Amino acid sequence: MAQPSASSCGPLARWSQHLGIFDFFKSSNNKTEKLAEKAPPIPKEVARWADKAADKRAQNYDRIEAIAALADLGTVEAVAALLKRFNFVMDPSITDQEEKQIAFDGICEVGKDALEPVRAYVKKAESVGWPMKIAKKLLSEEEYVGELLVWLKPWDTEYAKFTDPKVQMLAALEELKDPRVRPAITDYLYDVNETARFHAVGATLFQAEAESIDKLVEIFCDEESVRIRARVCDGFISRGWVVPEAMRVDFKKSIPSDFTLDAEGLIRRK
Repeated sequence: MAQPSASSCGPLARWSQHLGIFDFFKSSNNKTEKLAEKAPPIPKEVARWADKAADKRAQNYDRIEAIAALADLGTVEAVAALLKRFNFVMDPSITDQEEKQIAFDGICEVGKDALEPVRAYVKKAESVGWPMKIAKKLLSEEEYVGELLVWLKPWDTEYAKFTDPKVQMLAALEELKDPRVRPAITDYLYDVNETARFHAVGATLFQAEAESIDKLVEIFCDEESVRIRARVCDGFISRGWVVPEAMRVDFKKSIPSDFTLDAEGLIRRK
């Protein structure tokens, strides 16, 4: 019987067979290196101040000098560096607020060009309070609503370790009336996070759209949170909304003790 040749099963052959895999990894590494090469370098005038501005352990006067210097530059790259100051809180609170206000003012001076680094920052931020202030300052209300809805879209309704950005955005939408809001936040009425649901209900009620009635009654009947059910009741009262007749029996089972439902389907406070 003919023996397999060294060329078909020896070490050299096995090495040759796997060469394609090595080429793949080499190719991937080359692509990564090329992408890194294409990334624009941080301008020297920004790099000089960026680390100090974002260093919580730095001396206050050093950090505020760096923040002010970046604000004076007025560039998009400086905006990206200034945004990092919003990553932490420090004592005394008056100093914390002062530094963040300087960063905020410097970012806003750049105008709408600042929005691109703001959007990139929001994708990873654990709090979006200051980015929302920036967007609100730079945009019309209509544009601002659209911006918030874009930021909110990646957030799902499942458990997450950090939910502050989602909650902050839903809370902001409680004060903004726009036809795009209700359909965009409907899923958050079922969020696993009670606070997110609370603000989603508030934002839905603020739109004052009668199309919300059935959905709000539906979630009301399954809602465990008393404060959310009370919020629905108060919202219906202030708008004079009527609970649909077919849903009244289930609604009565969940109504908080401070409220009653009359024969016409109107909710009243006791």
